[in-house]
Amino acid sequence: MTSTASDTTATIAQLKQWVRDFSQERDWEQFHHPKDLGLALAIEVGELLEHFRYRDNERIAKELAKESVHTELAHELADCLWLLLRLGDVCDVDLSRSLREKLVLAAEKYPADLVRGRSDKYTYYRGELEKDPRRDDAGS
Repeated sequence: MTSTASDTTATIAQLKQWVRDFSQERDWEQFHHPKDLGLALAIEVGELLEHFRYRDNERIAKELAKESVHTELAHELADCLWLLLRLGDVCDVDLSRSLREKLVLAAEKYPADLVRGRSDKYTYYRGELEKDPRRDDAGS
């Protein structure tokens, strides 16, 4: 495994292979069932959120400017990514395709011209979508 990998050079397939190889070398695949990987992911997300709990954005930014804290956060994110990759691999999910499909669906729910700068859930402005004459399904 190369230590020079980065977001611009590593593919999702490579990342999946790295964590698969790591797991196989330790005979951990016997523990990597969807439920267990999902639970582990939830736990790791909780650990990630510890960096933000009870802190405002200014304090978070100040803390993340410290190299040690930034590294801790990066490692927690890596733990989450690791488990997402394993879960995708074990469940035979093409993560790139799934993300692209989800972005297409989200674009339908959240048209940029209607939601730009808004943080509301799509159900909040669903009526506006239905009244929008630019949409093919307007009024239906």
